[in-house]
Amino acid sequence: MISSWRVKQAARVVWAGGVIAYPTEAVWGLGCDPWDSDAVHRLLALKERPVDKGLILIADNHHQFDFLLEDLPDAWLDKLSSTWPGPNTWLVPHQNRLPQWITGQHDTVALRVTDHPLIGELCALTGPLVSTSANPAGRPAARSRLRVEQYFPRELDAVLNGPLGGRRHPSTIRDLRSGEVIRPS
Repeated sequence: MISSWRVKQAARVVWAGGVIAYPTEAVWGLGCDPWDSDAVHRLLALKERPVDKGLILIADNHHQFDFLLEDLPDAWLDKLSSTWPGPNTWLVPHQNRLPQWITGQHDTVALRVTDHPLIGELCALTGPLVSTSANPAGRPAARSRLRVEQYFPRELDAVLNGPLGGRRHPSTIRDLRSGEVIRPS
């Protein structure tokens, strides 16, 4: 895959520890390198979100999550592969393989393989990214670049412009162990 110049620029910002905004399947998101504690804590501060809630990680394919999925039961892997890529976020046991600033107080981590082409391109370069809605806590999720810039007029290091993916609602969140729907789409 040949990445566009704007995607490469966004990847450079992520690699440098920046926080970016980008379009997702339904709303605008904020993202950063999940392994960069400073970047994640800065993103959480922008959102006014407590670290104990945990964050979603997105990837361009399930192999980017192999370090978390490699020893899960086949039935669970079949569930994941039957819904990815797409608007399905799964709460997967993290087995202490991720930092607490990603998992919060949970023994699971929220994972999604995106079907948004622009973000897939970005994740192909960066690896998994933090993905959380682009809004301060208690405010509606941004559905336009303008709203993102109104919420965060000078705080972001980059905005990767592009269209939303055409979905009306954020992804469904399900618990992989129980199958319970935590957030319907």
